[in-house]
Amino acid sequence: MAYIGCALIGAAAAANQAWFDRHFLPSYWTPREEIVRTELLVRIAVAVAGAVIVLLAQKVARLLTREPLYLFTISLAVILAFGASELVLRRWRRGPHEFSRGSEPRSHLDARLGWLFDVSRTGSATHLGRQVAYTFDRNGYRVASVADTTDFDAPTIVFTGESIMVGHRLAWAETIAAQTSAMLGLQGANIAVSGFATDQAYLRLAAELPRFRHPVAVVSLFAPSIFDRNLDDDRPHLGRGLVWLPPVRQWRLTTLARRSLGYRSEEAVERGAAVTREVLTATVRLARSRGAVPLIVVPQFEPEEQQERELRRRIIEEAHLPYVYVPLDPDDRIENDGHPDADGARTIAESIADALRPALASH
Repeated sequence: MAYIGCALIGAAAAANQAWFDRHFLPSYWTPREEIVRTELLVRIAVAVAGAVIVLLAQKVARLLTREPLYLFTISLAVILAFGASELVLRRWRRGPHEFSRGSEPRSHLDARLGWLFDVSRTGSATHLGRQVAYTFDRNGYRVASVADTTDFDAPTIVFTGESIMVGHRLAWAETIAAQTSAMLGLQGANIAVSGFATDQAYLRLAAELPRFRHPVAVVSLFAPSIFDRNLDDDRPHLGRGLVWLPPVRQWRLTTLARRSLGYRSEEAVERGAAVTREVLTATVRLARSRGAVPLIVVPQFEPEEQQERELRRRIIEEAHLPYVYVPLDPDDRIENDGHPDADGARTIAESIADALRPALASH
């Protein structure tokens, strides 16, 4: 018992900020100051727990000596508790592909991509008294209204990504795709899907881009603050060499603990960075193969932290990929949500338009 307590104290001392930075990735939703404060409180709690165990070690040892059956019953209770919790989670906890089945915009299962938006429907959601309509055409692209259709013969800018690109809690005219298209006077096709990681967005692009006869540009999104989702393997995903892999079957308790704690091994982070770099390189190559101008947009709510800057350098800059960095005002977030608001989306759209104009003019 004393050894366990000492081990906890030692772990609390060894888990300094450098260790946390190697194993806990940036969060889109939580400011770094709050993360660092939480890490400090956890270290203190672990050290205190270790000290309490050391102080109580002799009393616990005497109790177990007098009542050895306690050791068996306590161990059995712990095992049964884990087993019961796993069964409950398997019965009631939704998987990552079911995140929007009961909310808008709604999605459905897809064997290759994990999930996709429901097609040919309009749904609405209300946030802080503001109602936003989400309309999707028969292709699952977000459009302005049910009357709008995507013209696959027209020159088109194709937008791929996740909820930021979809325009979460934004009216259609406020979305990045709509504003960019209006600025450049070109049709935009928003094929993004909420919750997608970078590899899923690439698979979506690879499936949809051949349908467009004249794609003039492909705009994809990479945000270091949501890089963590690229490491998830409980969904269809791409491995090294862009090999498609099915979801890895895991204990639900393990998945829940990992998502709640956010811990990642150094090996997992390195592998995720390498695969993400491969995916973005393939995205650029795919766009160019169709004669389209590739552009990766990197939105970043200021200030950019060292971890985020390092991910951007390793994944994009070292691969010499075409990208535009877009610093965003922290006030340009949707209240009680975190996604860019209409002003933030406009800042991103203006940066995309400015980056594309010279290339499109020569194109």
